[in-house]
Amino acid sequence: MLKSLFRTGAALVVAASFGLSAVPAAADTGEALATGVVSGANTAIRNAMEQPKPKQQSQQKDSLPPGAVAQVPPVTQQPVGGQQQQGLPTGFTYFADLSVAYPFGNIGTFGKKWLPGGLDAMASYGFNPMQRVVASYYELQHYPVGFNSGQVALNLPPGLAVPSGCTDLSGSGSAACPGISPQIDVTTKDRFLLLSFEQLMTIGTMKHRPIPLVVTPTFVSRWSTVAASPYSNSDVVPFVDQYGIPHTDIHTRTAQYNSIAFTAPFLKTPKMFGTFTVAPTQLTHLNGVNQENAIQLYQILYLEYNLNKNTRFFFEPQSSRDYLPTDPYAQHLMAYFLGATERIGKNGFVQVVLNSGGPTNYSPYGVKYLQCYALPCSQNTVPAVGGLKATQLQVQFGIGSPVVLPF
Repeated sequence: MLKSLFRTGAALVVAASFGLSAVPAAADTGEALATGVVSGANTAIRNAMEQPKPKQQSQQKDSLPPGAVAQVPPVTQQPVGGQQQQGLPTGFTYFADLSVAYPFGNIGTFGKKWLPGGLDAMASYGFNPMQRVVASYYELQHYPVGFNSGQVALNLPPGLAVPSGCTDLSGSGSAACPGISPQIDVTTKDRFLLLSFEQLMTIGTMKHRPIPLVVTPTFVSRWSTVAASPYSNSDVVPFVDQYGIPHTDIHTRTAQYNSIAFTAPFLKTPKMFGTFTVAPTQLTHLNGVNQENAIQLYQILYLEYNLNKNTRFFFEPQSSRDYLPTDPYAQHLMAYFLGATERIGKNGFVQVVLNSGGPTNYSPYGVKYLQCYALPCSQNTVPAVGGLKATQLQVQFGIGSPVVLPF
């Protein structure tokens, strides 16, 4: 009877306030960097590599008839057929879109629904083909696995003679763990603001063509809304840290980062294009249960196939790091993004993305256990959470230039 009371109280508290102590790979800081930083770098690199191959003066002389004088065109002369971008877009450029997402995976019946829509926007100004400033805003929706399915332990404080029970998060129940848990709304929306400066430079030549490199110093600010938070439009939810200590007043998904990304090409054909990005990133300050502030290395591989001028397929695996106030150490996130973009008319586009991933150093996924700190447990139960994994399909409708990367 007492065990059932503990389980019931724990379930009620989980329904009212669960701890979201990690971030799914499908909506982490690495993804925001990939979208807000890599996309602009890819544009500059693609334009730079598509410039006509310069002819050597000796080759020009050899091809001239006897007595003729080689003429070198002015540097500002444009290719035949109109002006061609030489690198970063110049002047004012923008895009904006609305997105929706549908989650997959072991999320229980409550989570199988379309997530709230998101808004994404970018505005930039290019001073010249080599330098540009960019401001980006992204909203990422997700529903992680392991919060409305499975049975988890109910741990009591040390010294109590009552043994631990269990809680069935799915609500379906079993002989060992009766179904007494209401379904939990763990819908989460992360918001990112990125302020970047892009610098295109040349690091060498290959077959008389320049090898471009884009360097992008970036400031990232993120904040979130967790549906299970007892506060309106907030990410303050209780969680248990690695020492079993409860925290009830920390903004679990709010952080700021300084980053500098380096993007270089590794593939360029008429149909294929690929780049690799490394981005050393550091927290601006420690917060919550953070214990160290070592520089974390984000790695992003981007590969695309252009079916025609309007249709583009892309694949983007990444190894990133996410460091939130609930993390003593940074999470090592492995994820992939697979999608396609279709241009509609002159300024419209539709983009579809399937993404999945999760941390390799935080396990298990979802709720690990419920910790009761004082009787009655209905007032003193806080969940401990492992790594968060998410798999979802995202659909975007927008105007401007699509970033051809998942949001």
